[in-house]
Amino acid sequence: MNEFIIEAIRQGGLLGIFVLMALENIFPPMPSEVIMGFAGVLVARGQMDFWPVLAIGTLGTVTGNLFWYWLGVRWSEAQVQRFVERRGRWLTMDWDDFQRARKVFRRHGEWIVFTLRFSPFLRTIISLPAGLARMKLWRFLLFTFLGSLIWNGALLFGGQMLAGLITEYEAAATWAVGGLIAVGVIWYVYRVVTWKPRGEG
Repeated sequence: MNEFIIEAIRQGGLLGIFVLMALENIFPPMPSEVIMGFAGVLVARGQMDFWPVLAIGTLGTVTGNLFWYWLGVRWSEAQVQRFVERRGRWLTMDWDDFQRARKVFRRHGEWIVFTLRFSPFLRTIISLPAGLARMKLWRFLLFTFLGSLIWNGALLFGGQMLAGLITEYEAAATWAVGGLIAVGVIWYVYRVVTWKPRGEG
Protein backbone atom coordinates (compact mmCIF):
# COMPACT_ATOMS: atom_id res chain seq x y z
CA MET A 1 0.00 0.00 0.00
CA ASN A 2 2.81 2.40 0.85
CA GLU A 3 4.43 1.79 -2.52
CA PHE A 4 1.09 2.37 -4.23
CA ILE A 5 0.69 5.79 -2.59
CA ILE A 6 4.32 6.68 -3.24
CA GLU A 7 4.03 5.69 -6.89
CA ALA A 8 0.77 7.63 -7.26
CA ILE A 9 2.46 10.76 -5.88
CA ARG A 10 5.49 10.20 -8.12
CA GLN A 11 3.31 9.79 -11.20
CA GLY A 12 1.37 12.94 -10.36
CA GLY A 13 4.59 14.89 -10.01
CA LEU A 14 4.68 18.47 -8.79
CA LEU A 15 1.30 19.27 -10.33
CA GLY A 16 -0.25 16.33 -8.49
CA ILE A 17 1.26 17.49 -5.20
CA PHE A 18 -0.07 21.01 -5.79
CA VAL A 19 -3.59 19.74 -6.51
CA LEU A 20 -3.62 17.32 -3.54
CA MET A 21 -2.36 19.96 -1.12
CA ALA A 22 -4.92 22.50 -2.38
CA LEU A 23 -7.78 20.02 -2.14
CA GLU A 24 -6.63 18.88 1.31
CA ASN A 25 -7.39 22.39 2.52
CA ILE A 26 -10.81 22.57 0.84
CA PHE A 27 -12.14 19.03 0.91
CA PRO A 28 -9.87 16.50 2.64
CA PRO A 29 -9.17 13.57 0.27
CA MET A 30 -5.88 12.75 1.98
CA PRO A 31 -4.11 14.46 4.92
CA SER A 32 -1.08 16.62 4.19
CA GLU A 33 0.93 14.45 6.58
CA VAL A 34 0.59 11.55 4.13
CA ILE A 35 1.13 13.62 0.98
CA MET A 36 4.26 15.45 2.12
CA GLY A 37 5.53 12.51 4.15
CA PHE A 38 5.59 10.20 1.16
CA ALA A 39 6.91 12.97 -1.06
CA GLY A 40 9.82 13.01 1.40
CA VAL A 41 10.38 9.31 0.70
CA LEU A 42 10.64 10.14 -3.01
CA VAL A 43 13.13 12.88 -2.18
CA ALA A 44 15.23 10.37 -0.24
CA ARG A 45 15.17 8.02 -3.24
CA GLY A 46 16.33 10.77 -5.55
CA GLN A 47 13.09 10.74 -7.55
CA MET A 48 12.07 14.25 -6.49
CA ASP A 49 13.91 17.35 -5.31
CA PHE A 50 13.31 18.77 -1.85
CA TRP A 51 12.96 22.47 -2.60
CA PRO A 52 10.64 22.28 -5.61
CA VAL A 53 8.37 19.85 -3.74
CA LEU A 54 8.33 22.13 -0.69
CA ALA A 55 7.61 25.23 -2.76
CA ILE A 56 4.85 23.65 -4.85
CA GLY A 57 3.28 21.86 -1.88
CA THR A 58 3.22 25.12 0.09
CA LEU A 59 1.69 27.01 -2.83
CA GLY A 60 -1.01 24.33 -2.95
CA THR A 61 -1.70 24.83 0.74
CA VAL A 62 -1.95 28.60 0.32
CA THR A 63 -4.29 28.18 -2.66
CA GLY A 64 -6.62 25.93 -0.69
CA ASN A 65 -6.71 28.38 2.21
CA LEU A 66 -7.24 31.28 -0.17
CA PHE A 67 -10.55 29.72 -1.20
CA TRP A 68 -11.90 30.06 2.36
CA TYR A 69 -10.40 33.53 2.78
CA TRP A 70 -12.08 34.61 -0.46
CA LEU A 71 -15.47 33.36 0.77
CA GLY A 72 -15.03 35.35 3.97
CA VAL A 73 -14.14 38.53 2.09
CA ARG A 74 -16.81 38.20 -0.58
CA TRP A 75 -19.76 37.12 1.57
CA SER A 76 -21.52 38.60 4.55
CA GLU A 77 -21.66 36.66 7.79
CA ALA A 78 -25.25 35.64 7.02
CA GLN A 79 -24.20 34.24 3.64
CA VAL A 80 -21.28 32.35 5.19
CA GLN A 81 -23.63 30.90 7.81
CA ARG A 82 -26.10 29.72 5.16
CA PHE A 83 -23.26 28.16 3.16
CA VAL A 84 -21.82 26.35 6.19
CA GLU A 85 -25.26 25.12 7.27
CA ARG A 86 -26.06 23.82 3.78
CA ARG A 87 -22.66 22.34 2.90
CA GLY A 88 -21.29 21.70 6.37
CA ARG A 89 -22.15 18.01 6.26
CA TRP A 90 -19.78 17.40 3.34
CA LEU A 91 -17.13 19.83 4.55
CA THR A 92 -17.19 18.29 8.05
CA MET A 93 -17.64 21.79 9.41
CA ASP A 94 -20.57 23.28 11.27
CA TRP A 95 -21.37 26.80 12.37
CA ASP A 96 -20.10 26.13 15.89
CA ASP A 97 -16.71 25.19 14.43
CA PHE A 98 -16.64 28.50 12.61
CA GLN A 99 -17.63 30.45 15.71
CA ARG A 100 -14.84 28.81 17.71
CA ALA A 101 -12.34 29.69 14.99
CA ARG A 102 -13.58 33.28 14.92
CA LYS A 103 -13.21 33.62 18.69
CA VAL A 104 -9.64 32.33 18.43
CA PHE A 105 -8.93 34.82 15.64
CA ARG A 106 -10.40 37.74 17.58
CA ARG A 107 -8.58 36.78 20.78
CA HIS A 108 -5.14 36.30 19.28
CA GLY A 109 -5.16 38.54 16.22
CA GLU A 110 -3.77 37.99 12.76
CA TRP A 111 -0.72 36.04 13.92
CA ILE A 112 -3.01 33.14 14.74
CA VAL A 113 -3.24 32.49 10.98
CA PHE A 114 0.48 31.65 11.12
CA THR A 115 0.33 29.74 14.40
CA LEU A 116 -2.61 27.51 13.49
CA ARG A 117 -0.83 26.17 10.43
CA PHE A 118 0.60 23.67 12.94
CA SER A 119 -2.85 22.61 14.18
CA PRO A 120 -4.60 19.65 12.53
CA PHE A 121 -8.02 21.01 13.50
CA LEU A 122 -8.28 24.76 12.91
CA ARG A 123 -5.55 25.39 10.35
CA THR A 124 -7.96 25.66 7.41
CA ILE A 125 -11.14 27.01 8.96
CA ILE A 126 -9.28 30.00 10.47
CA SER A 127 -9.06 31.41 6.92
CA LEU A 128 -12.81 32.06 6.92
CA PRO A 129 -12.92 34.48 9.89
CA ALA A 130 -9.71 36.07 8.58
CA GLY A 131 -11.60 36.91 5.39
CA LEU A 132 -14.68 38.13 7.25
CA ALA A 133 -12.45 40.37 9.37
CA ARG A 134 -11.03 41.79 6.10
CA MET A 135 -7.49 40.86 7.06
CA LYS A 136 -5.19 42.43 4.47
CA LEU A 137 -4.62 39.98 1.64
CA TRP A 138 -0.83 40.34 1.63
CA ARG A 139 -0.68 39.65 5.37
CA PHE A 140 -2.96 36.63 5.04
CA LEU A 141 -0.84 35.24 2.20
CA LEU A 142 2.41 35.95 4.05
CA PHE A 143 1.34 34.36 7.36
CA THR A 144 -0.27 31.38 5.63
CA PHE A 145 2.77 30.85 3.41
CA LEU A 146 5.31 31.07 6.23
CA GLY A 147 3.38 28.77 8.56
CA SER A 148 2.71 26.28 5.76
CA LEU A 149 6.33 26.41 4.62
CA ILE A 150 7.59 25.40 8.07
CA TRP A 151 4.96 22.69 8.58
CA ASN A 152 5.33 21.20 5.10
CA GLY A 153 9.10 21.37 5.39
CA ALA A 154 8.96 19.41 8.65
CA LEU A 155 6.72 16.76 7.07
CA LEU A 156 8.89 16.52 3.97
CA PHE A 157 12.09 16.28 6.01
CA GLY A 158 10.50 13.70 8.31
CA GLY A 159 9.50 11.53 5.35
CA GLN A 160 13.00 11.87 3.95
CA MET A 161 14.60 10.79 7.22
CA LEU A 162 12.19 7.89 7.73
CA ALA A 163 12.41 6.61 4.16
CA GLY A 164 14.79 3.81 5.14
CA LEU A 165 12.59 2.66 7.99
CA ILE A 166 9.48 2.76 5.81
CA THR A 167 11.22 0.51 3.31
CA GLU A 168 12.77 -1.80 5.92
CA TYR A 169 9.59 -2.16 7.95
CA GLU A 170 7.17 -2.11 5.05
CA ALA A 171 4.46 -4.16 6.80
CA ALA A 172 4.45 -2.04 9.95
CA ALA A 173 4.55 1.19 7.94
CA THR A 174 1.66 -0.02 5.81
CA TRP A 175 -0.44 -0.69 8.90
CA ALA A 176 0.49 2.71 10.35
CA VAL A 177 -0.39 4.63 7.19
CA GLY A 178 -3.48 2.52 6.60
CA GLY A 179 -4.58 3.22 10.15
CA LEU A 180 -4.06 6.96 9.70
CA ILE A 181 -6.14 7.00 6.52
CA ALA A 182 -8.79 4.73 8.07
CA VAL A 183 -9.14 7.02 11.10
CA GLY A 184 -9.53 9.98 8.75
CA VAL A 185 -12.20 8.20 6.72
CA ILE A 186 -14.07 7.01 9.83
CA TRP A 187 -13.96 10.52 11.32
CA TYR A 188 -15.24 12.00 8.05
CA VAL A 189 -18.09 9.48 7.75
CA TYR A 190 -19.00 10.07 11.40
CA ARG A 191 -19.17 13.83 10.83
CA VAL A 192 -21.28 13.37 7.70
CA VAL A 193 -23.72 10.99 9.44
CA THR A 194 -24.07 12.96 12.67
CA TRP A 195 -23.98 16.48 11.25
CA LYS A 196 -27.06 18.61 11.81
CA PRO A 197 -27.76 22.22 10.84
CA ARG A 198 -27.38 24.66 13.69
CA GLY A 199 -30.50 24.88 15.78
CA GLU A 200 -31.64 21.32 15.15
CA GLY A 201 -31.64 19.00 18.14
